[in-house]
Amino acid sequence: MAATGDIDCWVLSNGGAGMLNQCIGLAEAMDVAWTDKRVAIRQPWLSLPPGLWLRPFAALGPGSSDLRPPWPDLLIASGRQTVAIAAAIRRASAGRTFTVQIQKPGIPPRHFDLVVTPQHDRLAGANVVATKGGLNRITPARLETEAARFADSVAHLPRPLIAVLVGGSSKAYRMTEASGRDLAAKLRALAEREGAGLLVTASRRTGEANAAVLREALEGLPHLWWEGIGENPYLGWLGLADAFVVTGDSVNMISEACATGKPVMVHGLPGGTPKFDRFHRLFREAGLVRPFEGLLERYAYEPLNETAEVARIVRARMAAR
Repeated sequence: MAATGDIDCWVLSNGGAGMLNQCIGLAEAMDVAWTDKRVAIRQPWLSLPPGLWLRPFAALGPGSSDLRPPWPDLLIASGRQTVAIAAAIRRASAGRTFTVQIQKPGIPPRHFDLVVTPQHDRLAGANVVATKGGLNRITPARLETEAARFADSVAHLPRPLIAVLVGGSSKAYRMTEASGRDLAAKLRALAEREGAGLLVTASRRTGEANAAVLREALEGLPHLWWEGIGENPYLGWLGLADAFVVTGDSVNMISEACATGKPVMVHGLPGGTPKFDRFHRLFREAGLVRPFEGLLERYAYEPLNETAEVARIVRARMAAR
């Protein structure tokens, strides 16, 4: 879990993979020793906006990590449930703990040393770093290592290999039967036209009905479907794939795919918000993604490597204090 380094670091989240991976990615990019700290927030705090948490440490319920001194040199936190806690740790340390909050916090940025949030959040300030997408753990070295580990398991599939990263319904999007069948038909058309092999991973948000539609459409085609059993091949597939099809509900999945420099085709889902619309427009205009129309797009771009740049900024600001 820990890397080498001269800085003691906590990564703070509620344990959700999307939040935790962003924190760990930044810690790894800084090459600092880090400790995994979790929050489990109880009511009424869980239902309150972070600005109304008058006694933040009292919000920690069973399952929370021990959050007491000695405070770390660096705190990297992500997610709404960590906002008030991270700000409280910064105050309790009398400002000694350099506090980085990932994602728009919902309270003024001045409560943190640095806020890292995507451009589509439209947050600005002297201590705000706006990125195109989400931070992650993707590096060329990690992709090479993971690809080598899983290469034998996909060797029977034809090239090109298309990794299909399927999310599902969320607060902003719905994966309906119609959208699932549309994705399934386009994937089958792509595989048959290109003679491609498919590497498919779905999430809990995909739903059993949509997963069944996809499975039926892929019958008879060369593909692998990760069932959630055994070692997760996700990073290995990122390294092995020649291109990606990603559902449009996840900033993190799209950002991770774009960290490879390979073609990323986005399958839109019903719904959306102005914020998500800005995100998708930014990535299209930057030449990072293209819509998925059942065709294999072939193009190149500079891999998205924002985590390393944020790490450089954090080190520089810590050194300047």
